[in-house]
Amino acid sequence: MFNNRKIAEEFLPAEDIVLYPGDCLKLLHTIPEESLSLVITSPPYNIGKEYEKKLKLETYIEQQAAVIRECVRCLSPQGSICWQIGNYVDNGAIIPLDTLLYPIFTDLGLKMRNRIIWHFEHGLHCSRRFSGRYETIIWFTKTDKYTFNLDSVRVPQKYPGKKYFKGPNAGKYSCNPLGKNPGDLWVIPNVKCNHVEKTGHPCQFPVELIERFVLSLTNEGNWVFDPFLGTGTTIIAAIRHNRHGAGAETVEKYVHLARRRIEEEIAGTLRTRPMHKPVYDPEEAGNSLRIAPWKTKQEDKQLRLLENQARYTSK
Repeated sequence: MFNNRKIAEEFLPAEDIVLYPGDCLKLLHTIPEESLSLVITSPPYNIGKEYEKKLKLETYIEQQAAVIRECVRCLSPQGSICWQIGNYVDNGAIIPLDTLLYPIFTDLGLKMRNRIIWHFEHGLHCSRRFSGRYETIIWFTKTDKYTFNLDSVRVPQKYPGKKYFKGPNAGKYSCNPLGKNPGDLWVIPNVKCNHVEKTGHPCQFPVELIERFVLSLTNEGNWVFDPFLGTGTTIIAAIRHNRHGAGAETVEKYVHLARRRIEEEIAGTLRTRPMHKPVYDPEEAGNSLRIAPWKTKQEDKQLRLLENQARYTSK
């Protein structure tokens, strides 16, 4: 579908890839109405990361609202907006940002279809509250006639041999042979130090997370847009599956990083974690770091045995 792919800096419907080095609102103003099929992003969380200036919460919400309004203008009637967001932390108290952004979307006439929980195992450790190990993706559509390709993102069945035990289908397999609906809780590793996709960006999307949205919420040839592009992950996921990809990034070093990664994807050399790869199990992998240094190997072996037995005990 796409030959001789090149990266443009200005949006034109005839382009394939657009990497805009500047403010997303300037880019959005050049995008025609109803031309985007998917807007997906992870905006700054206003917690003082190196790529953002911490603002008063009210100012931050106003800035987000301005971007969201323009994204809705550019969204097709069959399109979706997915906003991946975490918590704002104020003197140790957390404020879930998706709850503050929800009214902005609904006031613009959008309908929420899912509040997806993205769970991961690694992150900063807290000492006065439980450590955060999830973020949310709030998915909205512009109309009731939206694109949703469930079959393209089904995951393996847990019990593929399960059968109906009564009724007219008794004895027949009850599972969809293409796999099951992945649900609204997604366990996908985040991009930390030992992740194959790790770059110098402190809050990087894993490609497989975006691939699931691209495949399910768009069709080939559609436009996918990310107003806060970061290292280019959204464009990578889009062009990998024969979609057009566009995004804006204000930080110069991330623009260069995104361009390099996109070029590697075009060349087929970008290393990413494959979709549907099982989450790493250090015990099954034989990782010696599973053994606590204050225990002997024999003690750890006995502890593992007791843990396995405990899974099958009953009162």
